Amino acid sequence: MPKRGYHHGNLRQALVDAALSLIEEKGPTGFTLSEAAKQAGVTPAAVYRHFEGREDLIIECALQGHAIFGDLMEYAFETGQPSALAAFEATGRAYLAFARKYPGHYMAMFESGLSRHATPELSRAVNRSRGVLEKAAQDLSQHIPADRRPPAAMVSAHIWAMSHGVVELFARGNPGANTPFPPEDLLEAGIGVYLRGLGLIAAEA
Repeated sequence: MPKRGYHHGNLRQALVDAALSLIEEKGPTGFTLSEAAKQAGVTPAAVYRHFEGREDLIIECALQGHAIFGDLMEYAFETGQPSALAAFEATGRAYLAFARKYPGHYMAMFESGLSRHATPELSRAVNRSRGVLEKAAQDLSQHIPADRRPPAAMVSAHIWAMSHGVVELFARGNPGANTPFPPEDLLEAGIGVYLRGLGLIAAEA
């Protein structure tokens, strides 16, 4: 019986798909290259024709995830226009939707311990996603004098952290059943409170 990876013509992607499945099951550090090779239907030695090691394989999973994530974030931001607040809230909902639909990618991106500077490609992919939130923060703060305007990078980092917290505590696995509020509502309310506290949106917005 021929090995699936070779004869389907895309062994590299077969290994990525196997790794994503194992990451969902065991976490980003809970599987071996041998397990990924077995699931892809090839020998462990074949993995090294495409990846230097497990971290290299996880980086590829993260890269593919960031490509999907960046597209979702940009689409969410554009559909929220022309309201800067609506755009911000849409990106938050997109974050939650991505974590639910692509858990393997999400864990490779945010729970594997990878440095965003692990490779130049990964750094660019991360910057693209973060850039969407920074653009939303810049749009929201245009009415504030420059000397009192919070750095867009800081605002986006806080929203990113809030989104990640809601995902981890309430949007994935059993903990999600313990909140009396939908994760989307929690995040939207949190974003509103935070932005009002900074004076980026009016109290009645």
